[in-house]
Amino acid sequence: MVLTADAGGRCEVFAHDAATGRTRQVTDRAHGTLYGTVDRDGAVWWFDEDLDGRGVWRVQDFDGGPDRPGLPPAPAGTPRGLAMNAAGQVAVGVGGPDGLAVWYGRRGGPARPVHRAPGPWRLAGLSPDGGLLAVGGPPYADRAVAVLTPDGRTVAEFGGGDLPEAGAAAGLWARGFAPAGASSGASSGASSGAAELLLVTAYDDRYRLATWDARHGLREHGWCTFDTEIDAVWYPDDRRVLVRQDRHGRSLLHTADLDRHTVTTLTTPPGSIPDAAPRPGGEVHYVWTDSASPPRLRTTATDRPARARLPVLAPLPEGVPGVHSELWTPGPDGPVHTLLSLPERTGGRPAPLVFLLHGGPADHDRDAYDGIVHSLVASGLGTARVNYRGSTGYGPRWRAAFTEGVGLTQVDDLVAVRADLLQRGLARPDAVGLWGTSWGGALALLALGVRPDQWQAGVAVKPIADFAAAHRTGLPALRALDERLFGGTPADVPERYARSSPVTYAADVTAPVLVVAAERDTKCPPQQIADYLAALRAADVPHESLWLESGHDGYRGSDHVATLRRALEFLHGHLTAGTRRAAPTVPRSDRGGARQAGGARASGPVHRHLEGRHDHAEGRHPQQPA
Repeated sequence: MVLTADAGGRCEVFAHDAATGRTRQVTDRAHGTLYGTVDRDGAVWWFDEDLDGRGVWRVQDFDGGPDRPGLPPAPAGTPRGLAMNAAGQVAVGVGGPDGLAVWYGRRGGPARPVHRAPGPWRLAGLSPDGGLLAVGGPPYADRAVAVLTPDGRTVAEFGGGDLPEAGAAAGLWARGFAPAGASSGASSGASSGAAELLLVTAYDDRYRLATWDARHGLREHGWCTFDTEIDAVWYPDDRRVLVRQDRHGRSLLHTADLDRHTVTTLTTPPGSIPDAAPRPGGEVHYVWTDSASPPRLRTTATDRPARARLPVLAPLPEGVPGVHSELWTPGPDGPVHTLLSLPERTGGRPAPLVFLLHGGPADHDRDAYDGIVHSLVASGLGTARVNYRGSTGYGPRWRAAFTEGVGLTQVDDLVAVRADLLQRGLARPDAVGLWGTSWGGALALLALGVRPDQWQAGVAVKPIADFAAAHRTGLPALRALDERLFGGTPADVPERYARSSPVTYAADVTAPVLVVAAERDTKCPPQQIADYLAALRAADVPHESLWLESGHDGYRGSDHVATLRRALEFLHGHLTAGTRRAAPTVPRSDRGGARQAGGARASGPVHRHLEGRHDHAEGRHPQQPA
């Protein structure tokens, strides 16, 4: 098996042999490595990306040796899917300025381009015999999924409008072909005609599993319905599907048997499951965590320890400080869910409180370990993680509820939760701050400008400050998301983009602001952040800034810790009113490069925010169910 884990403060790829118990580090790069997998021959694939997120797939023998190009001459680009089968055929999706390019061949090449599509399309699967490819586009588009042959011929294409209940504005996501021998046509041989594609559908009140094959076309499985977001993957050796459901900030695992029409909920501890992998024989390996527990590897095969020989990683603390709870605040579209973590002893007075704002907006805060929560609570500050409207995990209607406009709806939810916490005696009105990253950073800046009377400090890491400017230079997938959220492009509906952009309200901000930006950020481009900082200066708003020589995403722990320390010092300085506690000592980065506003080099290390892996990093605005 292959996994990603910490290696001296960086995320790197490891290979693990469950028979021998040996774990070997495969990659060792200065800025870390996130993406890795293993093929049926045991070769380890990993994505060699630069700080801009562009790179190529490389491959290494399971037991070690030199790295080789995985599928030459496929060019460098952003990773938009990797699919392989037992026959040794491989397809990769390469993202670039013109959209998606799919390359097809065998490990080590030579490969050839077989398909191109403009915009935010992704490779979704390769059939067991290599005769069909699936690509997925915007899930709510008329054409959301296409099935192709390797010579580029379109076999089928369909969208939510082709579903039986198409009037409900349905969405559609492709999740990969069934493995050899597991499809509905397996009895007649593993032919392209028997290849079965797994899909997830979304209506305004539920999610379902669906399948497509050449014989039956598109079919929904109405007996397999969920009220909140799901992800789905085939079991490797039969016609069953592992469903991971995100529900109310926690996770559930289910097994759906497509032949017996049954759904079985697996026994897992309460908390969150960021990732799960079904294994031959029905065992499931998964990563588990909750707010008080760092992530741990687990298996459902507790009665079969010999088959559950998982990697032994560096020891983690058994728990983290603080009192962890939750509350529900009444709201116009339903109650707003908040995960609360407070210091254990506050001297009888509520501790200063920081609202941590998740990105996306199609994401949610989980009952899961968070290094920022740990650090804030350990230093005497409480945290509130609010799953405002637009968050995943609370159903399609909640995800689509932008009643007052993009961002402004979410600010209303934050203000309502703040009032609820004050009424319950869990916060005090003179010590409430905000901290958000990516889209969450945009929300923090927007709240500071729209409701300046509510907050005493704010931190925004790699934020969107001007939606129209970000749309002009951002990635295709993010432009498509913005157009769906706002109902058009900035040229179509300029007033909507302006109304939701933090830069519109920069002169109204009164609380001190710390802005962290990245010079090579393609998701939240740096120029629009620089323009926002200029607007703060023009309005004489107290602020600090830190410029990083990096891109949007990153997997290097020391960078995260560096900005964590800067933000802790900033928040303590503005929220504790003379009772500031020293931030914990952290290691200095071996890589400089952060700049203050105006271009002067800073004395501290740089930061590239390391998100917990939820199948996506914050700021990537996922186009599939969580």
